[in-house]
Amino acid sequence: MSSKSAMKLFTLNSNEPLAQEISEILETPIGKSSVVRFSDGEVQINIEESVRGDDIYLIQSTSQPVNEHLMELLIMIDAMKRASARTINVVLPYYGYARQDRKARAREPITAKLIADLLESAGVSRVITMDMHAPQIQGFFNIPVDQLLGTSILGQYYREKDMKDIVVVAPATSGLSRARRMANLLDTPIAFIDKRRPEPNADEVMNVVGSIEGKTAIIVDDMIDTAETVVQAATALVESGVNDIYACGTHAVLSEPAVQKIADSPIKELVITNTVFLPEEKQIDKIKSLSVAPLFADAIVRVQTDHSVSELFD
Repeated sequence: MSSKSAMKLFTLNSNEPLAQEISEILETPIGKSSVVRFSDGEVQINIEESVRGDDIYLIQSTSQPVNEHLMELLIMIDAMKRASARTINVVLPYYGYARQDRKARAREPITAKLIADLLESAGVSRVITMDMHAPQIQGFFNIPVDQLLGTSILGQYYREKDMKDIVVVAPATSGLSRARRMANLLDTPIAFIDKRRPEPNADEVMNVVGSIEGKTAIIVDDMIDTAETVVQAATALVESGVNDIYACGTHAVLSEPAVQKIADSPIKELVITNTVFLPEEKQIDKIKSLSVAPLFADAIVRVQTDHSVSELFD
């Protein structure tokens, strides 16, 4: 009898196309399971094959509708634990609630920590994710967390594109470290948008810090939600004399009316990844999606075979 446990992939409803891509790369079929709902909306999970003693990799982004997908994930984890899975590794391409990572005002929750506690309490052994909104969220967990970086995929795309006189732009000072990583990959200078409100109820003043006139700007962010940040940054860059503007972000949340804002903006192309499923009605010519499946598949293999994952962070 072999003591080596089997690796099994499972997915839920948030991003089945991404899960299928990962499955094909690993040449490992997606396990049989079903999600049903009672008349009042309660979720019931059925695992339709044995997982006893197996290493489970469960793929689910906690994207919109966030609470539905989060509950699916927690219930599936509980089902796996009660079915005697050896390890439960959650592949979480997009970590919902990550923006609530600290108390900015009195009596605010730290919901990113609450989600970490819920995942651990449910029985997760490890989390594999990408571009958490704040890197310190890894410290909310008492289990291993591997945070892959979207800049490796986005940077490779721009390196293969024929572009000259590039400057990488952080749309806010909080994104400087992310912009620096991209600039290092592309061997380019960086700039950033300094936003401030001189007095209460006054219009926000946006200053571009850095040499950008006559250059091709690439705005880098981790998440494109309402698209307000990147569109405002693009407008400020146009006023400061850039030639062309591109933008990129790992997580394409794209809440309404973000797609229309992008379409009407001076941004020539928005490059995103498929950590969040992009429905057909949000797919326009200006938006290009890159797949994170090869990177996550590589991470899964390294975890399963006890090899280093740190090389993927570069």
